[in-house]
Amino acid sequence: MERDKSKSSYFSDYLKPSQIILDLEVNDKKEVFEELLDLLKKQKLIKNKKPILTRIIDRERLESTGIGHHVALPHARFNTGVKDIAVVVGRLKNGIDFDAIDKKKVKLIILIVWNPAIPGLFNHLFAGLAQFLSSDKFRKRLFTAETPDELYKILSEIELHLPPLEDKIIHRGRLLWKLQEIELKKKKAKKQELKELGQQAELIRAELDKALLDRFDRLMDRYGFAVAEVKDGTCMGCYINIATGMSSAIEGSNDIYVCENCGKFLVSAEREEK
Repeated sequence: MERDKSKSSYFSDYLKPSQIILDLEVNDKKEVFEELLDLLKKQKLIKNKKPILTRIIDRERLESTGIGHHVALPHARFNTGVKDIAVVVGRLKNGIDFDAIDKKKVKLIILIVWNPAIPGLFNHLFAGLAQFLSSDKFRKRLFTAETPDELYKILSEIELHLPPLEDKIIHRGRLLWKLQEIELKKKKAKKQELKELGQQAELIRAELDKALLDRFDRLMDRYGFAVAEVKDGTCMGCYINIATGMSSAIEGSNDIYVCENCGKFLVSAEREEK
């Protein structure tokens, strides 16, 4: 019998009721980040707030972490000096503008800081969170919980799975696509633009696993691009039809898959256009 390589855990492994704040009264992103990081420091889950705050703000400038439906998942890959991962949850009394993908104000924020030495950890968390947060019923329970303990119990239901690194690589596909765009711009950029583009690229690379980046860089060196869109069931990197099952899975997905013919990463063209 083949052994299951996936690792299972629950979100409660990283969270306690004391890491939850209800009815936050803030006016903008920076204020909410300050409040949440203050709590992490008070709980002795991080040592130094300032550099983590800077990293989170820089990440937001690159692309909003507002995933829609009034929820945001701000994060930073940073050595906390205390824990491998630090999580804090804040629910806002009034929603704030987060430049979310659906333009809705954010009311629930789950902020995550994790150790750079642990590859795939944020991907593991994000995949599990995204699955549960896509449910209208689950979100409604989160928005109506009356105490931190009640909200904690609901979040504790989130089961997480870390899959083996095979054909499907779970992480934010939009980031890898954006990294390719930046690397292509760098080739034509003027000297004064290179520094800013380099900083943007480093922010993205900080969130991706080394094995994934190694493959990305090899493809870029060999072909000039590493990520191809899928249109009408066809890989636009080699113009070969991909398996129907894979095509269906990619449709509307934020995951990345690998073309069995040319080996390039595949992303949903429809999602990128949106």
